[in-house]
Amino acid sequence: MGFQESLDYLYGLQRFGIKLGLDNIRTLLARLDHPEVACPCVHVAGTNGKGSVSATLAAILSQSGLRTGLYTSPHLQHFSERIRIDGEAIPEADVVALTKEIRAAATGLNPTFFEFTTAMALLHFQRGSAGFTVLEVGMGGRLDATNVVLPQVAVITPVSFDHQFHLGDDLATIAGEKGGIIKPGVPVVLGRQEPAALSALLQVAREQQAPAFCRGRDYAVTGSSYRFNGAELQLDDLHPVLAGAHQRDNLASVVAVIALLRRQGFALDDSAIRHGVAATRWPGRLEWWGGERRLLLDGAHNAAGARALAAYLQETGATRVRLVMGMKGDKSATDILLPLLPFAIKVYCTVPPVDAAVPPAELAEIAASGGVASALWAAPAAALAAALADRCGDETVVVAGSLFLVAAAREILQRGEVAV
Repeated sequence: MGFQESLDYLYGLQRFGIKLGLDNIRTLLARLDHPEVACPCVHVAGTNGKGSVSATLAAILSQSGLRTGLYTSPHLQHFSERIRIDGEAIPEADVVALTKEIRAAATGLNPTFFEFTTAMALLHFQRGSAGFTVLEVGMGGRLDATNVVLPQVAVITPVSFDHQFHLGDDLATIAGEKGGIIKPGVPVVLGRQEPAALSALLQVAREQQAPAFCRGRDYAVTGSSYRFNGAELQLDDLHPVLAGAHQRDNLASVVAVIALLRRQGFALDDSAIRHGVAATRWPGRLEWWGGERRLLLDGAHNAAGARALAAYLQETGATRVRLVMGMKGDKSATDILLPLLPFAIKVYCTVPPVDAAVPPAELAEIAASGGVASALWAAPAAALAAALADRCGDETVVVAGSLFLVAAAREILQRGEVAV
């Protein structure tokens, strides 16, 4: 079995769909001699920001001298991006070898794609002598396949609406699911939350007798100054390299996690924090493409993400936008598109490379309801080419609505199919 055959097998597991629950992954990991207990970890859940927080934490831990594993999902362009040690993606040969090993161990279990890749990540970190890991939840938390670890610290970034079919239709219920990663006695950092979500998360923390650290009460950011527990950890003139005002909140949560790890004896000095923050990369999220600010790529795959993108466009003065938009069929197109329409000159409606997408005609109807012109394109390359060709003056082309669409745009641009 070669690398492509391994990927074909892994993607074939998606036929089992999403099966939330821990029995399967626990059985599989037991058969693999429990790689989930190999090293300490931070567990990260939330609706928006958990990838940025995970990437920043991993960069800081690596800069401190800890060999650090990072597990995130979904990947942007290549499967191997999901599993990294000190920033290096898992080698193709290791994907092949671990696929064979886990496949043999999984006999009779029918693991999902995410269960299988979670086992692969944990084994790779163990075999790669990781001294610390950062694990991002795939969906929810309580029944997510990553929820087999006992972390040093848990983090829950802002909770908002997404995946309601699986997680519930109100913020308190969704927050309760994400709060399922809170373990007895394990400190949890809570990012900026809506009142209903915060109340639900604090209730879970009380039930688990887990110390909860809240933004505003226990840690804060003012301008470029970050504080945890008064002066216990104080960092001035610290600036996230990731774009968007919301990244200041994400970085504040990261600083709180680092402070809690310091309490536990981990040697994480201020220099490692600064160098780690500066080294953080998280493509496809408010990513300017090329040397000039003509083309912006952003996943913005839910309402909160769309509002963050709108705030960034306002902040940067990019108020005349040609919007290339496409999204998965399980998303609320209205909630994602409406916050962006005040900036849009025209919406170029297309489909990301997924099995089920929102029809471009539906996106066009939403645009029309806001008085914005639109055009329909069957392929992302054609939509992007048209938007760039139509662009003039200070206008900005923005690709948004789905990480799958952003990934397709990056590949189109990298191949030189469309010139910026």
